Amino acid sequence: MNKLIFPILALGMLNACNTEEKNKDTKNTWNQIEVNYPQTEKRDSGDTYFGTFVPDPYRWLENDTAPQTTDWVSRQNDVTFDFLNQIPYRDYIKERYTELIDYPKISAPRSAGDYFFIYKNSGLQNQSVIYYKKGEDGKEKVFMDPNSMSKDGTVTVGLLGSDQNDEYMAYRYSEAGSDWGEIRVRNIEKNEDTGDQLKWVKFSGAAWYKDGFFYSRYPAPAKGTELSSTNTFHSVYYHKIGTDQSDDILVYQNKNNPKLYHNTSVTEDDEYLLLYVSEGTENNDIYFRKAGDFKAEFKPLITGFMSKSSVTDHKDGKFYTVTNHNAPNRKFVAIDVNNVSPDHWETIIEETEHTLKTVNKGGGGLYAMYMENATDKIYRLNYDASLFEEINLPGTGSVSGFSGKAEDEDLYFSFTSFTYPTTIFKYNVKNEDIKQYYSPKLSFDPNDYEEKQVWYESKDGTEISLFIVHKKGLELDGSNPTMLYGYGGFNISLTPSFSTSNIILLENGGVYAMANLRGGGEYGEEWHKQGMLTKKQNVFDDFIAAGEYLVEQKYTSAEKLAIAGGSNGGLLVGACMTQRPDLFRVAFPAVGVLDMLRYHKFTVGWGWVPEYGSSDQSEEMFKYLLNYSPLHNLKKGVEYPATMITTADHDDRVVPAHSFKFAAALQEHHQGENPVLIRIETRAGHGAGKPTKKIIEEQADKWAFMFWNMKYGNLPKQTE
Repeated sequence: MNKLIFPILALGMLNACNTEEKNKDTKNTWNQIEVNYPQTEKRDSGDTYFGTFVPDPYRWLENDTAPQTTDWVSRQNDVTFDFLNQIPYRDYIKERYTELIDYPKISAPRSAGDYFFIYKNSGLQNQSVIYYKKGEDGKEKVFMDPNSMSKDGTVTVGLLGSDQNDEYMAYRYSEAGSDWGEIRVRNIEKNEDTGDQLKWVKFSGAAWYKDGFFYSRYPAPAKGTELSSTNTFHSVYYHKIGTDQSDDILVYQNKNNPKLYHNTSVTEDDEYLLLYVSEGTENNDIYFRKAGDFKAEFKPLITGFMSKSSVTDHKDGKFYTVTNHNAPNRKFVAIDVNNVSPDHWETIIEETEHTLKTVNKGGGGLYAMYMENATDKIYRLNYDASLFEEINLPGTGSVSGFSGKAEDEDLYFSFTSFTYPTTIFKYNVKNEDIKQYYSPKLSFDPNDYEEKQVWYESKDGTEISLFIVHKKGLELDGSNPTMLYGYGGFNISLTPSFSTSNIILLENGGVYAMANLRGGGEYGEEWHKQGMLTKKQNVFDDFIAAGEYLVEQKYTSAEKLAIAGGSNGGLLVGACMTQRPDLFRVAFPAVGVLDMLRYHKFTVGWGWVPEYGSSDQSEEMFKYLLNYSPLHNLKKGVEYPATMITTADHDDRVVPAHSFKFAAALQEHHQGENPVLIRIETRAGHGAGKPTKKIIEEQADKWAFMFWNMKYGNLPKQTE
């Protein structure tokens, strides 16, 4: 057995009676305790790439349903939870987080005819309940309660939209956090399911037309491979209400290229069906045809996979479209259905120095959302942009909403920042009046904290923006526990948002930092391209430079710096902790892409090849991936940061084999007293739909692990 000796903090009198005793710094001494890692068998396996053999001794862990893997998972979890159970203030963190998250949460309402639908969570419910009412002032009734659909709270439901007559509501039903789901239908007036049940649906909405809807699905996978086998032939079908799925009409399938995504939408006027086709998560093609002509061929609107575009509306024979075609920061154009050549596009909004995120429609007008220095701005305009005016927001932060049907008089939007809890507002289209619709009440005073945006230089001199949040008056002496978070990929933008979990860090004298790395979308498509394929190392350099900046400016020190990220962000953490293990004290690679040579062989991993490249693509790409792949860059005898890898047994986006193999290899190579653990959640997936109970436990474990390994003695902070 591998043995790990690590210090354990002896805390005294944690149940002090008075406030002074509760809040004073905890005196501590450090003892030693032994941890035994489970043995992980190594087998002779691997692959040869362009003449180079790469061993893969833990490949057997890719078979997540095998008894040996199940046993390994159980033994690893035993070690992890034995460790976590011995952190004296873990329960206090869990209790405090439970208190923080226990407040009513309400979504913006959405309408369907006379009905209004809203998601509500009373505080600690595992899943939000969907309510509906007739008229905005009507009596609320339960429409669907997912908490009653499973004993463990792992069933999720999400509304997909109503038909044109607002008689039926399509919704997505999913279990245990899987990307797999079913589309079901409910009669709104009767509040009863119709019996329609469409299986093997993934990455699809419901585009209503007449007495049915268009949707996308995969063929049923072989039994036992549902969560790991490659998903191919994403195809579009039309389902008529009241019929069996076997009777659905195949609308589109590309038999020559099984590795494409296909999604549809129907224009609000019911005239056109739009088909979106993409090779991955970025550039896409768009085709169109008359919605009711099932025999018609799709016509090209934008093709060549050279840009990312989306149609906002169809009006007077024109498709109003957001695109980055010859405009990295995106522009808004009108495309004549009879002449779709880019040479004949009518530019409504020119490209600017700031990124145009999207243009929504609602209430007869349009709403352009821009990102300026990773924060949101909203502008109201009409279809020829002769009107273009900014809407005053509550502050500097992130916005979502401003979307609806042409006849809507009120539009809703949410606003949030690091110190501004997510609040819902109602915007009246006619008088442009903004009223607060819902403001959360929780045990947190935003006036006690400050947030700022700074810029620092990366390795190659590129200026990178960094958000920093902490308690007002915090002393910058290098002793503050700090969490640095990042993502850096897939054109995804990180903008300010409120997190109850982060309060645990902030109220205990910590610093939260979030970097806008290359590879993201904060500064347009060129920013994204600077962090993909053979420029992916820029992302890691940016993140490492952020850590160095925080240390140089004395927000923290290497002994008090943690890094975290999930999915592509898990890759970020894995790469940075292997490249600069001396810079970080604690690392949290969550549901990470950690084996860069084989990621494309599972579920929909092939869809990330445009972003990462693949080991099969060329010798150059193979060598580049091998050079930074976290799994393949662990070195024997190196002291790596205290690490808690997190994954889940139903993650069919980034399969848990990534985390399993990385954990086994890290435990094998690591030398030193820092613990290397893997926390494997059951009945959970990539993250979406995780029950509140599991969220509380996971977040409490994260903060307890971080504070503990930083030997931070100011916990627990208790409240009366």
